[in-house]
Amino acid sequence: MPAKLSIKRSASVEVVCAGTPYEMGVAQGRALRSKIVAARADLARIESFSGRRPRWMPYWTYRLFAERKAWDAFAKPLAGDFPQTTQRIAGIAEGSGIGLKPTALFNVLEPMLSSVGGCTACPGACSAVAVRGTRSATGEPIVARNFDYLPLIQPYYAIRESRPAEGFRSLDFTAAPLAGAVDGMNERGLCIAYDYAFTTDLPERPAAPISMVIAEALARCGTVTEAAAWIDSRKRWGGGLLLLADATGDIASMEVSSTRSRLRRPAEGEDVLFHTNAFSEALMREVQIPDDAVYDHRAPGPLQGRRLHSSSDRRDARFRELLARTDVLDADTLAAVMADHGPDDQPADDTPCVHGSYWFTTACLQFFPQSKRLRVAYDTACQARYETLRLS
Repeated sequence: MPAKLSIKRSASVEVVCAGTPYEMGVAQGRALRSKIVAARADLARIESFSGRRPRWMPYWTYRLFAERKAWDAFAKPLAGDFPQTTQRIAGIAEGSGIGLKPTALFNVLEPMLSSVGGCTACPGACSAVAVRGTRSATGEPIVARNFDYLPLIQPYYAIRESRPAEGFRSLDFTAAPLAGAVDGMNERGLCIAYDYAFTTDLPERPAAPISMVIAEALARCGTVTEAAAWIDSRKRWGGGLLLLADATGDIASMEVSSTRSRLRRPAEGEDVLFHTNAFSEALMREVQIPDDAVYDHRAPGPLQGRRLHSSSDRRDARFRELLARTDVLDADTLAAVMADHGPDDQPADDTPCVHGSYWFTTACLQFFPQSKRLRVAYDTACQARYETLRLS
């Protein structure tokens, strides 16, 4: 188990990306160049990547092969359906100086690594909660989210302000080399938070990782309904649960895979939604890895032999219990829910604030779509000291 997270740092807008997709990519690559270069060197420390190297192959040869495969099988074919995204990737490659093929690998790494034996294994945990109306102390919708991932990736997180020449401005939570957004909020108040999912279906041809489709939606859409329709219409690769909210107070959980999606809104009279990494819609569960599946010998050592859905099942149950206890929540009470360590106050792999043998809660975010505010902390939820950012 990691003894601690990476050196803590305050969250701030680290790069403003304006103009054409290519110009936005160049700005990101230049501003975050040191992080991108360091991230490439750190690939060797990611067991799920380096562990798939054939024993006879030198690591540097393996990495170059993976970079070429990412470019040939993903980035080049993607240009037809996602020209703006591929231009942004090209800009990041130019601005950072690492080249197109290494940049392509970063942008396809999660879905590429997760394609094992016809299934897609979740590359992290994550939890999200949304409240509005009668469940919000101010009446404003709030989205609270824990990003549970590998601690060694935390130094490469970044908040990016996107100012496309054509489209809405947004604040995006992402990683330094990525064209897409893990989470974000745009100037219309649309918020999207992305939890990974365990899915088995694959696209018929090369498609964009979900983070790229999220970035598109933030630039194009102003409401939950618009965003859900756009995301559903796009060719995509991977599985996830997206918590959507907008300035009108609409909230929804969108379950997505490579071939299908379903939108779930609160039941009538309810003003709260939550999810972790497990689908609830019957149609989506058809393409979810079976409930009894376990990580096999190809998984990173700390995960081998564990049931894939164990953590998400237990976190779902705990959130259901915690949210039933409190009728009205504000930013601080939501933060306390996200920081929970279970009924015995023992942080673990399966508590809302994850302290695991492989994953940790490495970032916490809160979105306020009506006031266009974002609160961010790069830390576990139990230690979070939030910084408040606004769309300028």
